[in-house]
Amino acid sequence: MKVIGLTGGIGMGKSTAANTFRRLHVPVFDADAAVHALQGKGGRAVKPVAQAFPGTVRDGRVVREALRHAVIGNDAAMVRLERIMHPLVRDEERRFLAAARRRGERLVVLDIPLLYETRGEGRTDAVVVVSAPASMQRWRVLRRKGMTEARLAAILARQMPDAQKRRRADHVVYSGLSRHFAQAAIRRLVRSYRA
Repeated sequence: MKVIGLTGGIGMGKSTAANTFRRLHVPVFDADAAVHALQGKGGRAVKPVAQAFPGTVRDGRVVREALRHAVIGNDAAMVRLERIMHPLVRDEERRFLAAARRRGERLVVLDIPLLYETRGEGRTDAVVVVSAPASMQRWRVLRRKGMTEARLAAILARQMPDAQKRRRADHVVYSGLSRHFAQAAIRRLVRSYRA
């Protein structure tokens, strides 16, 4: 089974790329969705997050805004959170891969925003980076509800620069030209891996 890592900075079009893989019947592990589930009601991260960050859990679920305030700009707190979340997300990833192998899948995608930052590329056969011009990235992200310049700057500070990701990638999908162009690139990529 071939494992493709899918990554890219915030606002680069990675979610659209992941959905294109899904439409092509390629199973996709969504690390962000795993985090949401782990921090949701009954999730395995709720108790350790509550212990590490008092006041961030209400009604049996992590309040993401409260957690964000507890860790943004605080490197020690961010490391503490990552020590809780990363092993749990990796466990979910292993379950996804095991299930895909049992089904006989030939190709799967690991959609992991911080793939390079967490040295996750070693768990893949190839890495696809989704990229767009910085001006388009900024425009896309600042249109999101609750996003501010300061929050965007804090997020970008934790992410590897786009140029560096592109240099390390096996494949780059450019999402700044058009959605059609990016989708066509992914279709070609899937055909080549399935051939």
